[in-house]
Parts: sequence; C-alpha cells; structure tokens
Amino acid sequence: MSKRSIFEEVAGDKPETAPAVTPGMIDRGRRGARGAIRAWLTVLFALVVAMIVVGGLTRLTDSGLSITEWRPVTGAMPPLTELDWQAEFDKYKQIDQWRIENQWMELADFKEIYWWEWGHRQLGRVMGLIWAVGYLGFLITKKIPTGWAGRLALPGLLGGVQGAIGWWMVSSGVTQGEGMTAVASYRLATHLGLAFVILGVIAWFLLQLGRSERDLMQARRAKEAKIFGLSTGLLHFAFLQILLGALVAGIDAGRSYTDWPLMGGQVIPPNPLMFEPIWRNFFENPGLVQFIHRVSGYLLFAFGVVVWLKGRGSAHPLTRSAFSVSFAILCLQILLGVITVIYGAPWQAAILHQLVAVALWVAILRARFLAGYPISTSIKDH
Repeated sequence: MSKRSIFEEVAGDKPETAPAVTPGMIDRGRRGARGAIRAWLTVLFALVVAMIVVGGLTRLTDSGLSITEWRPVTGAMPPLTELDWQAEFDKYKQIDQWRIENQWMELADFKEIYWWEWGHRQLGRVMGLIWAVGYLGFLITKKIPTGWAGRLALPGLLGGVQGAIGWWMVSSGVTQGEGMTAVASYRLATHLGLAFVILGVIAWFLLQLGRSERDLMQARRAKEAKIFGLSTGLLHFAFLQILLGALVAGIDAGRSYTDWPLMGGQVIPPNPLMFEPIWRNFFENPGLVQFIHRVSGYLLFAFGVVVWLKGRGSAHPLTRSAFSVSFAILCLQILLGVITVIYGAPWQAAILHQLVAVALWVAILRARFLAGYPISTSIKDH
C-alpha cells in the first residue's frame, strides 16, 4: 500500500452528499427588492425636499392663501379659461388678505401667486400617487422585505395627515372680517415640522435598507451608546430650532430687527411683552420671536460643539467623519442665519437657510445612524 500525503487524507474521503455551505442565510427569504425600494424612497425623499423648498417660496411670496378651498381631487385641475380664472380671483377677493393688503392686484398678479400655491399642492398629490403606486406594487408582488410592510406604509400615512394639516393651516388665514392676512404661525410650524419628520423617516429607512440585515445585526453589537444619545439630543434640539424658525417666518419676524448681535441696540429687544395675554408674545411679537430663535441658535451651536468633540472620539472613522460633516453644516447654518437677519431676510437668503436646515437634519440623522450601527474598517482600508 503506497504512502499517501496528509493533505490527500484531509482533502479526500469527503462524502459526496455533504451539503454545500451557502453564505448569507440570515438574509435569505427576507431581502425583498431592497434596491428597488431604495430607489423608490429616494424619489420620495427628493419630492419632500422639493415640497419644503416650494412651500418656503410660497410663504415668501405670500401666495399661500390664493386658493381658498380644499379640493384634494378636483383641485388638481387648474383654471383653464378666463371665466375660471375670474371665478377663482373673485373667491380670493372675499378674504381679508385681499381686502387689507392686495386690493391693488389685477388678474395677472393673482395668477402669479395662484401658481405657487397650486404647484405646492400638486407636488403633494404627485408624492402621494408615487407612494401609493410603489407601495401597492411592492406589496402585491411580495417584494417587501420581512418586517418592512408597516414601516413603508408610514410615509404614506404621514403624508395624508400632512395634507389635512396643510388645509388646517391655510384655513386659519382664509377669513372674512377677522383681520387675518396670513396663516397662523403655530400652524405653519406644525406643517413644516411634520415635513421634516417625514423627511427623517424616509432618510432613516434609506440608511437601513442600504445595508443587509446581517450587517445591521452585527453592527448593533458595536453601538456607541454615548454619542448615539448625544446625537439624538442634537437631533431633537435641531428640530426645535426648525420649529422656531417657522414661527419667525410665519410673522415675518426676520425683518423686524436687522442688527446683530444686538437687537435695536439692546441685548433684549424693546417691548418683549407688549401683547396681552402674555403668551401671545411668544407667537406674535416679532422682536421676542426673533430673539428666542437667535438665543436657541447660540445654544444649539454650543451643544453642537460638545457633540462634535465627543463624536471625534468614536473608534470608527466613518462615524467620526459623519459628526464632523454635521458640525460643519451647523456652522454654515449659523452663518447663514446671521446673514439672513442682517440683510432683512431676502428670499434668496431665506430659502438657502431653509435648504441648509434640511442638509443639517439629514447629516445629524446619518451621524446618529452610524453611532448606532457603526461600520468597522480594517487597517488595510486606510
């Protein structure tokens, strides 16, 4: 009997019926069409950003009250004839905004503000349609990953609520004889706040679907709880600042004081509590509302420094980078806020300020995600 190599012994005599090892079994059967769903969510994300921008421009052009009725279905069709346009204009003439501020308007002027509001509402309809078609398509073809059916329904449900809140907001300014020439600022803040919630939900889902279930389960074990908690706090603080910004925009408080860092030559603006009852000042007093927004911005920046310094201590390079990016955007946002105030809130600066708020919101979300689900890199990756 000839001698055999030990390597032959190990390699040979292997049962022919041994089962093949298939990697990634944890994801088998529950992956779904993750790539297609991410593409669908990306489109929805872009539409929400567009909605925020168009909504901001609608507010800045004082166009939000040009359509005085809520017609979710039939309102998709704009006026097609001069008679239709005149009928819409006549409805607008019945509200306080036209009676007090816009009696100078001709039909051509009305058309300009009408198109802004119609475009904003139309974007909402398009977004709802894209969500419904995509969701039902993935559901019917059973392409939704296990455990994701309820989560992917959430943007659509929140979008429906957002439509109702949008009309609740507009109806506060569609008045006759009450002297209202704009929507209630707290309703505007609610409307914008929910838009950022929807944006955050979609962004978080995109981050989760960008990695496999196996990867996320393993990464969760390396969660950096301290900086995860700090980034959660920063996210909430940024959300509060966004709401305060909406209150500023709702009463044009950004144009009330254009000096900085003082306000009217004082630390606290004159007559901060001039309205009765006192609580009204926190919503309707332009000087006080802008002052609160400024002070909150300073505190947000200070807390952002703390979170950034802690984030730099992460053991993972990508996490450290995410916290640095979010802090850089925060610095840019503070600078833009000062510029917007100094120049009396021109629409270009105001809308850029709002866009950077979107970027900051998403950047903090990403940093938080990477703190909760860090991506490890080896030495050879550097």
